[in-house]
Amino acid sequence: MCLAAAAGLLVAGCGLTSGSPMADDVRPGSAGRGEPLKDASLTVTSKSFTEGLILGAIMGIALEAAGAEVLDRTGIQGSIGSREAVRKGDADAGYEYTGTAWITYLGHSKPIPDPREQWEAVRKADAANGLAWLRPSSLNNTYALAMNQENARKYGTKTLSDVAKLAKSDPGAVKLCVEVEFANRADGLPGMQQAYGMKLPARSVTQMDTGIIYTQTSKGSCPYGEVFTTDGRIESMNLAVMADDRRFFPHYNAAPMINAKTLKRWPAIADVLDPVTAKLNNTVARTLNAKVDVDGEDPHQVALEWMVAEGLVREG
Repeated sequence: MCLAAAAGLLVAGCGLTSGSPMADDVRPGSAGRGEPLKDASLTVTSKSFTEGLILGAIMGIALEAAGAEVLDRTGIQGSIGSREAVRKGDADAGYEYTGTAWITYLGHSKPIPDPREQWEAVRKADAANGLAWLRPSSLNNTYALAMNQENARKYGTKTLSDVAKLAKSDPGAVKLCVEVEFANRADGLPGMQQAYGMKLPARSVTQMDTGIIYTQTSKGSCPYGEVFTTDGRIESMNLAVMADDRRFFPHYNAAPMINAKTLKRWPAIADVLDPVTAKLNNTVARTLNAKVDVDGEDPHQVALEWMVAEGLVREG
């Protein structure tokens, strides 16, 4: 049985059955010059969390500026729905994460340490699934540990290796607040401890919901909190992120995932999206995500204002 999602979509086994046209009054800037997609009708999709909605809007606006008519089917619930929509041809394109594709969709247990090699491996493997991956961004939405500025000054840790050293020299100082999933995933806490030679007793790890982790880390009640590297709350709460200096955590770089038949028909999609994707990084993501999650702004409007400010598109 298929249920309608909040965005008015029917997903999973039923495919996509609705959406709304994007109607932004935009012209090419540094993206979409010459309007090479003038006669194209394209459908853009995304996942339903804040960053997914923003990335979906960014892609759609870029395609609009290049002359395409764009149907907005962003906001699909769950992780696999938007991918399946593109794979089946119910949608033409969306931003996806390399690590998610490699581990969750393609079934590999070990990530590839080099981000470019990880993208290349995903690109090659997904070609058999009728999916084409365009150039990746440096936006990497992966795990990290963070602390407030007071604790950062107090303990002086800047990397996960520093945290591991502190755990040995002063075991009581290293207390973590993490999600249940992170506490049990091989690419989460157990793997991180193994990779960094960290042995934390159970009493030093508290499991809680994501939102509470950020709040308690900001207050200092959690010396080290599990965060996602592009979360807007990192910036708004002025948290210090520990560098993953041994590159343990998988790379979750955002890249355009296109239905291969669509790209074959409209190869200019790559030229339109490449300069857009090149401007996406963690700082940009945190800033844009914070505008939605902290300031309560609309994801589509946040995406449009950023693209105009960057000169990627022009209004009017």
